[in-house]
Amino acid sequence: ATLPEGSGELGIPHKVELRTAHYFKVILFYLVLPSLSLPSSMHLIQVDSVQRWMEDLKLMTDCECMCILQSKPISIEKDEQNELMLSSQYSTCDNLQLLLKRAWIISTELTRISQKLEKNRWQRVHSMTVRVNCHVRSMINEYSTFTRNSSEEMHQFEKLLLDKCSEFTAFTERCIQTEDEQILKSIKSCINETLTTVAQYFGQLIELFLTHETQNLLRQIELSDSMYITASAINSLFSLTQEGAHLCRIIAKWRLELQSIRNLGLQVDGILCLADILTDNSHSEATHAEAAAVIAQITSPHLMFTQHLSSFLENMEEIVTALVKLCQEASSGEVFLLASAALANITFFDTMACEILLQLNAMKILLAACSDKHIVDTPYSRDQVVTILANMSVLDQCASEIIQGNGVQLLMEMLFERSSSGNSAEVAACERVQQKSAVTLARLSRDPEVADAAVKLSCIPRLIKLCRSPTERNNSDSVLVACLAALRRLAVMSPDGLEDSDFQQLVKPRLVDSFLLCTNMEESFV
Repeated sequence: ATLPEGSGELGIPHKVELRTAHYFKVILFYLVLPSLSLPSSMHLIQVDSVQRWMEDLKLMTDCECMCILQSKPISIEKDEQNELMLSSQYSTCDNLQLLLKRAWIISTELTRISQKLEKNRWQRVHSMTVRVNCHVRSMINEYSTFTRNSSEEMHQFEKLLLDKCSEFTAFTERCIQTEDEQILKSIKSCINETLTTVAQYFGQLIELFLTHETQNLLRQIELSDSMYITASAINSLFSLTQEGAHLCRIIAKWRLELQSIRNLGLQVDGILCLADILTDNSHSEATHAEAAAVIAQITSPHLMFTQHLSSFLENMEEIVTALVKLCQEASSGEVFLLASAALANITFFDTMACEILLQLNAMKILLAACSDKHIVDTPYSRDQVVTILANMSVLDQCASEIIQGNGVQLLMEMLFERSSSGNSAEVAACERVQQKSAVTLARLSRDPEVADAAVKLSCIPRLIKLCRSPTERNNSDSVLVACLAALRRLAVMSPDGLEDSDFQQLVKPRLVDSFLLCTNMEESFV
């Protein structure tokens, strides 16, 4: 049996093999050389090589640890975040090198199994199959430790490969337990078929791993506003191109695909092309996500040119439907963010979009996504969700959807949104989440059922806290205005929920007077 054409080509250059040969030379130097016959004058200094190496290693690592500890800064540096991201990129490159080495070992073992199988060396075939099984499991475990947001497609191929490897091992084990030629002949055909399938699944999984990591580096290059991070990502990408033609093809393919999709948005019929990409199920999730990113860009409220708008209106329903489906089936937080950002911009674009979203049960889908911390995992994602909810809340039918989906509880939680990193962009996103959740509550509280649910969830005390405490709202005036508006709407529906001082200062005066009072308020007032 032979492996399918191309299954052994993993883009792993001969220099990996040379490196492996070098490692063996080093091992031979430490383990074999001292055992050779030496002149009598040298017998006195001859000691066990492994013991000597372990003693030297301890001294070297102790010294290295001390150097590292002494160079640790006590204070937090301004570029600490950049350094962490840079180290993450270096580790990504190192981890990919480890993945490539492991892949080369597995590929070599599969080829050797094929050769031994031809000679009916059943004992060797079985032992090598067990070894391949172990290498495959180690490779998958190693990759899962340094990657995040693995796609559903990856998980499926991992399971398929592991199941097929177990089946492979079971077949070869049967071979060493029998000497019947007829049975061995029938099993051999099964082993040949299984070997081919293992090689196929293995090649596809490696392709997915490498594609996923190169995509991450390309996204860092495109999205980062730091010169150092961009330069580091480019260097990491360049080092990967040195690992062989296969990785070069992956990088070039993905790069051209991204660029071509983005260029579509600027063409006369670009909207129609993007709609076709979004609705075509033969495209990958990554391609759909990139199309969603372009939709988000061209529907941005800050965009000046509008020549594409008429074409967009004609295709709005199918685009919105595809984006809602992408949100519902998103395998990672990044995909959800891109799809929800496009939907959020579209809801500003035309009120018809909100009606389409209501018909598609988008409210239920978005609220369900927010309960999954792996999908809605950042303030940026919650910002997009609450933007959609705020724009949809102008429709009377949305109140019942919010109640059924436990949406009031979600809005209450969003009033507590705070940045964990202190990053300025993240802080701004948290402010927008607080502001828009208060706006949504104000709009929805015209419905007595929503207002009653908000009062029972203690929304009024939280709104008062945001109004009176500048640090709770990060000194944001927009959050203050939204909270005052929501508080006044709830006070109308439930006046008993406020103390007299809160009513006199935050509800009874004109909105502008309450605003001025709260903006000039000292923190000790609370």
